[in-house]
Amino acid sequence: QVQLVESGGGLVQAGGSLRLSCAASGSIFRIAVMGWYRQAPGKQREMVATIDTGSRTKYADSVKGRFTISRDNAKNTVFLRMNSLKPEDTAVYYCNAAAYPLQYWGQGTQVTVSS
Repeated sequence: QVQLVESGGGLVQAGGSLRLSCAASGSIFRIAVMGWYRQAPGKQREMVATIDTGSRTKYADSVKGRFTISRDNAKNTVFLRMNSLKPEDTAVYYCNAAAYPLQYWGQGTQVTVSS
């Protein structure tokens, strides 16, 4: 089992920045990839950014150049730095850990960007 605890969401004006954190505990040695996903009201959950054990990263086209995913292996924590936030970034952001064939999710943290 893997437990994920997110923090760092909130309300910010357009153009502002936030940093999300996700602390993993439990069977973390099984985790191959960690990432951030988001779900806006009435929309499907979508991948925002992922990072694997070799620190290789992937980003959704909509956030490239604005968001940065990183990890602190010593603290078993993944971060998502979000700059130049837009109202369309408003969503619940979920941390994900892929420990194939299982997937684990955090409880979600709300990010609201006002125009």
